[in-house]
Amino acid sequence: MEITEHIEALDREGRLLVAAAESAGTGARVPTCPDWRVRDLLRHTGMVHRWAGAFVADGHTSYHPDKGEPDLDGGDLLAWFREGHRWLVDTLTTAPPDVACWSFLPAPSPLAFWARRQAHETTVHRLDAESARDGTADAVGASAPDFAITPEFAVDGIDELLLAFHAREKSRVRTDRPRVLRVRATDTGTTWTVRLSSGPPVSERGETAEADCEVAGPAARLYLSLWNRLPMPGVSGDESVATLWRENSAVTWR
Repeated sequence: MEITEHIEALDREGRLLVAAAESAGTGARVPTCPDWRVRDLLRHTGMVHRWAGAFVADGHTSYHPDKGEPDLDGGDLLAWFREGHRWLVDTLTTAPPDVACWSFLPAPSPLAFWARRQAHETTVHRLDAESARDGTADAVGASAPDFAITPEFAVDGIDELLLAFHAREKSRVRTDRPRVLRVRATDTGTTWTVRLSSGPPVSERGETAEADCEVAGPAARLYLSLWNRLPMPGVSGDESVATLWRENSAVTWR
C-alpha cells in the first residue's frame, strides 16, 4: 500500500474511533480490552498519536519517550483526541518523503513506517471503540460483515504483525517444541507460514513448510483475530498452536 493510502486510512479510522467512543461514553467498558474503559482507550491512542507525530514533526533520530496520558475525561478528552489525531494526519500529509527520523520496524522509509503503523494502530483501536459502543466483543463490526476493513488493508496489517512485530526479540510467542502455524486468507488467497520455536517467530509469505495448525478465514477476520480482538476462525490441525498464539501474542505498549 502507498503512504497516501495509509494516511487516508488513519484519517478515516480516527474519526470513526472517536465517533464510536462518543456514542459509547467515556465510562463504558471496552469488551475487547477488558481492563479498559473508553477513557483509557482514548487516552492511550491519543498519546500514541502525539508520540508518533513528534518523531516526524521534530525529526527525532533516536527514541524519545512519550509525554504520558492526560488526566482528562468526557468532552475535554474527546476534543483532545480529535486535536491530536488531526495533527498527526496533517503532519504525515505535509512531511517530506525523505524525512529522517527514528522508527522501529522495517519499512521503505520512516514516513512509510509511521503512516502504516498509525493506520493499523488506529484501526484496531477503532474496533475496540465499536465494541464499547455495541456492548460486546461479539458485536465488533456487526454493522458490516467485513468490519469496514478491506482485504488489501487487512493483508497489509497481517504482514506487519507477522513479518515485523513478531520477528523482534520482544515477541513472547515461543515454544520448546518447534511448531508451524499456517495463516490463510480465504478471500485473497494469501498465505503465511509462521515457524515457532524457542526464539522469535520466523514468518514468510507462502506455504513454505508443512503446518501443524492452520487458521483460515477472510483477511479482515484474520487480521482482528491475530490482534486478539476476535476468536480464531477456521482452526484445523493441532489447536494448541493457535492457543499458543492467542495466549502469548499480545503486543503491549511497555
